Amino acid sequence: MTRVLLTAHILEQLLEAGHQVVTTVRSEEKAQKIREAHNDLGRDVLDVVIVPDIAREDAFDEVVKTPGLEAVLHTASPFHYKWTDPLTEVVNPAVIGTTGILKALHRSAPGVKRVVITSSFAAILDETRLEDPAMVFSERTWNPVTIDDIHRSKPTAYRASKTLAERAAWDFVASNKPSFDLVTICPPLVLGPVVHHLASLDAINTSNERVVQMVRGDWKSAIPETGPPFLWIDVRDAARAHLRALDRPEAGGRRLFATAGRFCNAEIAKAARDNVPELKDRLPSAQVTGGEYPPADKFFGYDCSETNAILGIDWISLEKSVVDLITDIRSFGV
Repeated sequence: MTRVLLTAHILEQLLEAGHQVVTTVRSEEKAQKIREAHNDLGRDVLDVVIVPDIAREDAFDEVVKTPGLEAVLHTASPFHYKWTDPLTEVVNPAVIGTTGILKALHRSAPGVKRVVITSSFAAILDETRLEDPAMVFSERTWNPVTIDDIHRSKPTAYRASKTLAERAAWDFVASNKPSFDLVTICPPLVLGPVVHHLASLDAINTSNERVVQMVRGDWKSAIPETGPPFLWIDVRDAARAHLRALDRPEAGGRRLFATAGRFCNAEIAKAARDNVPELKDRLPSAQVTGGEYPPADKFFGYDCSETNAILGIDWISLEKSVVDLITDIRSFGV
């Protein structure tokens, strides 16, 4: 059994695996929801600590002093486009949140032996080569975006935040030689069911918004363009990837590119039509077009074979992920 500091919510799988967990949240309201959902667990098994602003340099200074910490999963970084200033609202929380916790661990948590950080495929891709069939993105590929690019567009600002935060993490480890090793995980679009005690339909994550729109009937007459990156992973597999990165020695010092493969909005619509016939009046029929893959000469390649060899995950199918998410969405009254 390992005592793990979790800075977001891969919580259920950690508890199921028998770990002791210290998890951080940003508000007392969210903390109370977690406590109520796990009211049979004592603080020795699950402790909830409020860290209201991860963009503060000292945000994690106290929680890392928790006795017995052996590992850290840092997954807290904003992914949404509901902001006005990319530097203060997107880049700084990502970069300072990441470097802040690494500095605090280096100073005050000598018992921590592994840190797993959630990065993103956003830190791998190159916006200028998403339509280049000669380009093969892999664990070794880095997004060339810089801080000077953050005002280009909201997607670029988000991609910069993930790239700069992950680079800062690897630079910190290289420069400071801490007692822990580092693993970063770079998932693409994350789909799948939500944790009910932490979610509401209005606050559902950005990745899942497209399925909410479909269930509400917004795709009835036309399926929207999928948009890059045409790669995805189920949220439960993303959590599983973090746990395996935590437990497997060979993951240490590695950058992992975790994806179940390609998807498009047309496939999401088909999964819904085939499995949720009661939504027929809201869903696009088989004759409705849109949301398809680009032609082969406008499609990048990818290679995540190194990651698959380390993690050994049998990825959840897109069909199951979509159907399970629709079940959740409907439970909110849609």
